[in-house]
Amino acid sequence: MSFKINWDALGITASLACAIHCAVLPLVLSSLPVFGINIIDNLAFEYLMIVLAFAVGSHSLYHGYKKHHHRLAPSILFSLGILLLLAKQTWHELQLWFLVPAVILIVYAHYRNFRLCRMANHCHEGDCNH
Repeated sequence: MSFKINWDALGITASLACAIHCAVLPLVLSSLPVFGINIIDNLAFEYLMIVLAFAVGSHSLYHGYKKHHHRLAPSILFSLGILLLLAKQTWHELQLWFLVPAVILIVYAHYRNFRLCRMANHCHEGDCNH
């Protein structure tokens, strides 16, 4: 029995974890600096989360594109979401204005990819291996 990872589910989970981190963490963990711990607005941690979301999401979307549906729409939506996350890091005063649409775009890209993969009943290219 082989173990298969649902990359879309993992991508959605990583995106939602990022959203929860960005929205809730400052409220819940605002007392950490008192103890000398600073992960709120920690630039390295923020970029690590974006890189993680990008890596998982890119793999998921590439798999769906290459092996199932051959459509670019999910990748374009995902790329726009990642760009908005990077914009959030650049313009801190507008964080929530960038965060909300970024998460919506990333989650919708994974959802769209998932739906397109399920609707692909046949191969479109010779490189399909299912």
